[in-house]
Amino acid sequence: MSASDALIHAADSALRTLFVKPHASQPCPTVPEHHDDAALTAEERHLSGALMRVNHVGEVCAQALYTAQALAARWPGGPKREANEALAARLEAAGREETDHLAWTQARLDELGARPSLLNPLWYAGAFGLGLVAGALGRGASLGFVVETERQVEAHLASHMDRLPAQDHASRAIVAQMKEDEARHARDAQQAGATELPLPVRGAMRAMAKVMTTVAHRI
Repeated sequence: MSASDALIHAADSALRTLFVKPHASQPCPTVPEHHDDAALTAEERHLSGALMRVNHVGEVCAQALYTAQALAARWPGGPKREANEALAARLEAAGREETDHLAWTQARLDELGARPSLLNPLWYAGAFGLGLVAGALGRGASLGFVVETERQVEAHLASHMDRLPAQDHASRAIVAQMKEDEARHARDAQQAGATELPLPVRGAMRAMAKVMTTVAHRI
C-alpha cells in the first residue's frame, strides 16, 4: 500500500468510527433469556449507561490507536517495507476485531437509552496521536504499546464487572467477552515480539486513561 493510500485508509477509518454506525462480524454475547432491562432500576440503568459509555470510548480509542500504528508501520523511512506491511496487517486485523466491541457497546448504549461521549472526536484525535508516536518507534515498541494498552483495558473491564448491576446481564456479558478478547490481543502482541515499555511510559498511559474514563463517565 502506498503512503497516499495509507493516509486515505486512515481518514476513512476515522470517519467510519466517528460518524457511521458500526456493524459487528460476531453476534453480541448477550444471552437472550437473561436480557431483561425491565429488572433494572432507574439508578442502575444510569450507572450501566455511564459505564458502557466509558467502554464505548475505549473502543473508539482502540480504532484510533490501531489505525495510527498501522499508518506509521507503512510510512516510508522505517525498517524494510515487507516487515512494515506485515505489522500493519497484524494491527489492522486486531482493529477489525475491536470493531465488534465498538458495535456491541454502541448497541448497548442504545438499549439503555444512554448516549456516547460528546467528546469522541477529541478522544479519537488524542489516541491517534499516541498511536503515531508508538508506531514511529518501531515494531517492538509498537507491539509493546499494544500489550500495555490491552493489559490496562483488561484491568479496567475487570473493575467494571465489579461495578455493573448484578441484574444487568446484557452489559456484563458484553464486558466479559471484551475482557477475554483484550487479554488475547495482549498475548498475541507479546508473542509477536513486543518489547516492554519503560515504567514512566506505562505510568503516563495509566494517568491519561484515568482522565479519559473519569470525564467520559459523565460527558
